Amino acid sequence: MTPDRAAFADISPRDLDTVPLERSETIPSAWYTDPRFDALERDAVFARSWQHVGHLSQVPNAGDHLITTVAGNPVIVVRGKDGVLRAFYNVCRHRGGPLAMKDGTCDMLQCKYHGWTYQLDGMLRGVPHFNRVELFDKKDYGLIPLKLDAWEGLVFVSLAEQPRPVAENFTGAAERILPTKLGELKFAQRVDYEVRCNWKVYVDNFLEGYHVPYVHPELVKLYDYQSYVTETYDWYSLQVGPLSGNDNVYGVKEGEALYYCVFPNFMLNILPGRLQTNLVVPMGPDRCRVEFRYYYADVTSARAKQLIADDHDYSEKVQREDIEICERVQEGLASRAYDRGRFSVAFESGVYHFQQLLKQTYRAWLAER
Repeated sequence: MTPDRAAFADISPRDLDTVPLERSETIPSAWYTDPRFDALERDAVFARSWQHVGHLSQVPNAGDHLITTVAGNPVIVVRGKDGVLRAFYNVCRHRGGPLAMKDGTCDMLQCKYHGWTYQLDGMLRGVPHFNRVELFDKKDYGLIPLKLDAWEGLVFVSLAEQPRPVAENFTGAAERILPTKLGELKFAQRVDYEVRCNWKVYVDNFLEGYHVPYVHPELVKLYDYQSYVTETYDWYSLQVGPLSGNDNVYGVKEGEALYYCVFPNFMLNILPGRLQTNLVVPMGPDRCRVEFRYYYADVTSARAKQLIADDHDYSEKVQREDIEICERVQEGLASRAYDRGRFSVAFESGVYHFQQLLKQTYRAWLAER
């Protein structure tokens, strides 16, 4: 359900203005705490953007499927018998039941509620106990399709009718990360975390290294903190941390750690031979789910399995630290003591860039009639 734009008449034009970083304030605390903005963002942000669902290596064969949720809508991506990858609402046309409840593989899609069956291309095939229903034609009750696109092996879906090509969100990134080729990596595992904070709190936190010495002192050993830089582009920002040369869990001493954040809620953490993606899924004004997916050049050798286990343990520690601080920040944003803050020019240009894109999205949505 689309929220009423008139309900946001009290948004100050000042809050939507673009002010240079050096003079800008952060977005108001109400944008993190007021349930109205959660409803606004489902329609203005998430229903109109590309949302990550997985990797092509996870759906190589007919019947392989992935499920996700986009702007509160259940979605399924499935490989057809013709080899085509398609996306549909994960919603049976009978009474809204789910066709799949987890990632997996199947010969056909069957509703888990009343057993209606669909071909892998979305056409309705079987309708139990419907022989006495009048004026019913199965061809009118196929699954509702969605837009699907891929970039460097990563799969995305969109609820929008005419989204721009997903590659436009990543312009220049494929060349920047060479010799790493994301499409050649293999999926290893997924780990989800529920966090008691607004999704934007988690994104803000990802976008700056300002907090690292205070929240993640062990990360300072990974890269040269003094040489840490942030670059901003049309739809993403990139944090670059030259590796320090010290021993670290990744066994990599040269090169760069590259941290991409693609508007609105998708992150790529890249080191040589390794990719970790984060998708931040809103679950209400003060909760989100962070989906971590791990990919590697090698996922089968004994050495690779040990690296993956060590990587997970290390990431788990960092994530728990981020969860704790983000939940405390959510409490602070909801307090009487806080409304707006200021940006560190040296370390928070990525946060500023994200918040300007958010303002741009709000302005466009509010201008619609």
